[in-house]
Amino acid sequence: MAVDSTPFCVLPSRRSWPLHDIAATRAIEQQALLIQPGHTLMQRAGASAAKLSLAIAPHARTVWIAAGPGNNGGDGLVLATRLHLAHRRVQVSLLADPQRLPADARWAWAQAREAGVPIIDALSMPADVDLAVDALLGLGANRPAAGDVAQAIRQLNDFAGPVLAIDVPSGLSADTGCVLGDVGVRASHTLSLLTLKPGLFTAQGRDHCGQVWLDRLGLDEPEPLATAHLNGPGVRQPRCHAQHKGSFGDVIVIGGAQGMGGAAMLAARAALTAGAGRVFVARLDDQCQADPLCPELMPRKVSDMVLPNVLAASTVVCGCGGGQAVAGHLPALLHHAARLVLDADALNAIAADQGLRGALQRRRGHGLTSIVTPHPLEAARLLGITTAAVQSDRIAHAAELARQLQCTVVLKGSGTVICSPSPGRVMVNPTGNARLGSAGTGDVLAGWIGGLWSQRKGDTLATAGSDGSLAVAADAVWWHGRAAEFDEPSQPLLASQLIDAIARAQKLHGG
Repeated sequence: MAVDSTPFCVLPSRRSWPLHDIAATRAIEQQALLIQPGHTLMQRAGASAAKLSLAIAPHARTVWIAAGPGNNGGDGLVLATRLHLAHRRVQVSLLADPQRLPADARWAWAQAREAGVPIIDALSMPADVDLAVDALLGLGANRPAAGDVAQAIRQLNDFAGPVLAIDVPSGLSADTGCVLGDVGVRASHTLSLLTLKPGLFTAQGRDHCGQVWLDRLGLDEPEPLATAHLNGPGVRQPRCHAQHKGSFGDVIVIGGAQGMGGAAMLAARAALTAGAGRVFVARLDDQCQADPLCPELMPRKVSDMVLPNVLAASTVVCGCGGGQAVAGHLPALLHHAARLVLDADALNAIAADQGLRGALQRRRGHGLTSIVTPHPLEAARLLGITTAAVQSDRIAHAAELARQLQCTVVLKGSGTVICSPSPGRVMVNPTGNARLGSAGTGDVLAGWIGGLWSQRKGDTLATAGSDGSLAVAADAVWWHGRAAEFDEPSQPLLASQLIDAIARAQKLHGG
């Protein structure tokens, strides 16, 4: 007897979900097909899509399904049959010769015909349609949409009502989250089948998928074949009564060149709010006054903070508003800082200097740990490629940068990618929105990472075999994004407000 699958909503979520690229998903599908009776997966997929359709548009009377030439189209035909039998008015535009459909899809077409589902071979959306369904390409998209399929995508995007994409919005790469060519469906809901795909959560994926749902079609969670993971927050340990400021480590912030002092102050305030025991601010503009808005921060001269013994006992955040002045201090930091968070101008200096780059690469071999937090342009400079190339495959390029630099990489952007140089340790962050698109939010993230990291004194390559940097970076990124999700996405979130917003998010949600 076939299992009647039920989709469930993926986000918001605090758990870590396995992500599977196209190759891994195909392997899982093939394994399932070997042991399941014929047409079982397609029956379950179509039934799940029908159930979700009725949930997201319960009052819809007329449904249009744009069905393509593969098994994604077959899923749409099963959906159409289910809705037709549920007394919805259904019309299917099948953009394929039924006799040339794959076996499962051809079976679905025959079932739909027998049930009396109206199926036409033209792109004709009913005038009174309440719900539109994208069953055009799904996982199989590997080149730009063209011809009738491209025209169908445009019709779906012109539709003002809800659009449900089955598995993957047509025209979107399931691996990279990039639109293949000029057009890709912008769905309000996406039902991912069997697995969650990384492209649903990074690059253009979030904008094209809308609300993501998952149905494993009755199969167990395929964790062993995961190619990445959707990030979830870590478990925060309570503070013990006997702990004191020395228990939570020192953070040194080095940045803030002439005219950019605010960047260093934002990073320092974030580090303190994240829980560091003490935070020292060494500004490159030689300003050494106390911060009236945060008198707990301790101003210091840069020369007093770059001493080997001081760096070896601290977590250092460097580069926020650093300008060209930061480059001269990087050799000392790269050689002596126990833990080093590099952002902004520090990364630009390393990209321009092979000596600094080599020093960063060698840190891991010396038992010193590093996190770099580039945005796509900074990552492109470090990799020697274009920003467009970085964005064309964010996961692959973040992993390559981690391998080259031998440190944890936080590639910022929609679906921030966090990865370590160890193979297979890749995370895609699901939180955040365009509210974070304002000056200084990256400085806050760098400081928050430093503040979290300073509290984990036991995490070193020598003592644990893992430096803890991936977990710290992933946790900071998750909360940094979550803080932006509580208000209207169209309203920008100022960096100075973001610090308190992260703290409030953690308080409200037990972080």
